[in-house]
Amino acid sequence: MNPIPTTDHPARVQRGPAPKPEADTAVAIIGAGACGLSAALALTRAGIDCVVLERDALPAGSTALSSGFVPAAGTRAQMRQSIQDSPTIFAQDLQGKAHGTADPALVQAYAQASGPAVDALAEHHGIEWQVLDTFLYPGHRIHRMHAVPERTGAALMSRLSAAADAAGVVVLTEARATELWADASGRIEVIGYRRPDGSFERLGCRALLLACNGFGGNPALMAELLPTMHEATYAGHVGNDGSAILWGRQLGASLADLSAYQGHGSWAVPQGALISWGLMMEGGVQINRRGERFHDETQGYSEAAVHVLAQPGGIAWNVFDDALLDFAQGFPDFRDAQRAGAVRRCDDVDALAALIGCPSDTLARTLDSVAPGLDPVTGRRFGRALGRPLHAIRVTGALFHTQGGLSIDPRCRVLRTDASVFPNLLAAGGAARGVSGNAVWGYLSGNGLLSAVAGAHIAAQTATAILD
Repeated sequence: MNPIPTTDHPARVQRGPAPKPEADTAVAIIGAGACGLSAALALTRAGIDCVVLERDALPAGSTALSSGFVPAAGTRAQMRQSIQDSPTIFAQDLQGKAHGTADPALVQAYAQASGPAVDALAEHHGIEWQVLDTFLYPGHRIHRMHAVPERTGAALMSRLSAAADAAGVVVLTEARATELWADASGRIEVIGYRRPDGSFERLGCRALLLACNGFGGNPALMAELLPTMHEATYAGHVGNDGSAILWGRQLGASLADLSAYQGHGSWAVPQGALISWGLMMEGGVQINRRGERFHDETQGYSEAAVHVLAQPGGIAWNVFDDALLDFAQGFPDFRDAQRAGAVRRCDDVDALAALIGCPSDTLARTLDSVAPGLDPVTGRRFGRALGRPLHAIRVTGALFHTQGGLSIDPRCRVLRTDASVFPNLLAAGGAARGVSGNAVWGYLSGNGLLSAVAGAHIAAQTATAILD
C-alpha cells in the first residue's frame, strides 16, 4: 500500500463496527460538481434514493471554473447540426492525444457513454446543448464540444443544480465529508461529515461514489505526486484537496496516472482569468519577453502551460488582431477578461515591443514569420498573417486540475492494489484516473468534463447493479 504523506488533512478511514448513522441512503455521493449531480440525476431517473454531500455552500467545484464544454460523440445535438461523429472516432482522438498511453478500456467506456450521458441530461432534465462548430480544439478531428447557451462552466453548474432541485435530489451543502467507516472487506458503510458549526453527522449507505476532487489544491500531495507543477499558479478549485486519494491509500486502493494534469498556457495576469485557446487555434500566437515565438500553439493548451512557464519570468503574451478580437467576443469569459483590462491594443510593432519590453527588430522578424504556410522553426502551419492593429494579453502557465487518481475499471469500480474491486466503492471525475495518459501533453480538450459526465453515467449504472 502506498504510504500516507504527513498531513493534517481530515480525510480518515475508520475500521471496525460502524456507528449508527442519523440517516441512511442507497447511494451516497461525495461532491456536487458536474460528476456528482449528473450521477444523482441518473440514479433518480432509475428510482434509486441518493444523497449528495457538498463541502461548499453552493455546488460549483472545478466545473464552475471551467469553460463548461463537454466532449461527446454521436449526440442528438451533433445530429441537429449535421455533425457526423462516433464513439470509435472519439476514442481514437483520445488515444491519439495521449500517444496511446491512456487506459484503453476506460477510453472505450467513456467514449461510448459520452453521447448517452449528454443526451439523457437534455431529454430528461432540459439541459440545452449547443455544439461549438466554428473551430476545432487541439486533438479533436470533429466538432464535439457541447456547451449550454451561456458558454460558461458556471452556467452549466447552474443548470445542473436547477435540474437536481427539480428532480428532488437531496444535496446537503456545507457538509464536508471527513471520515469513511469500512468493514473488513472494504465495504463502506457510513460516511461522517462536518457542518459549519463543528457538529458531526453520519450517513449510512449501500454504495458510495467519490465524485469529489483531484489533488491540485493540496500542497503536500502536489509536492509528492506532481512536483513539476508544485510552484505553478493554481487556477483550480480549493476543494481539490486530495480527499479521494487519501481515503484510497488508507483503504489499499491502487492509484494511476498521477503525473497527468490539465494545465493551461493562457492564464491572464494579473487579472486571474482564463483566455480561450480558440484565439491560438484561429491564428493567434504566443510571444515571450525576448520577442520570440517558442512553440506550436496548436498542439494544445495543456502542454502550453509548460512551454510558457519555461520562458523568462514564466510569462508570455498572447498576440492577435482585430479579426480574432471579434471572434473572441463569442466567449463570455473572454469578454469578462476584456472588461477587466486584460486586452491591450497596440497600433504597430513598436508599440507592442514597448509593451512586451523586447527589441522591436526581433519582434518584427517574429511577426513577419507569421505568414501563410509552414513555420520551419515551430512546425506550425499558418493560414494567414496577422493584421494591424495588434492586441496583446499578458499570460502565464497555470495548473487547473489533476488527471490522476484512484484506479478504476470501465464500470468506475475502485480497484485495490491487487486489481480486485471494492465491494461498493465507485469513483469518477477528478477523484479517479482520467483518460489523459500520464503526462500533461495527453490532455485532450474537455477530458475533465468527459470524466465527470460520462463517468457519472457509468457509475450510476454500476451503483444500480450493486443494489440489485
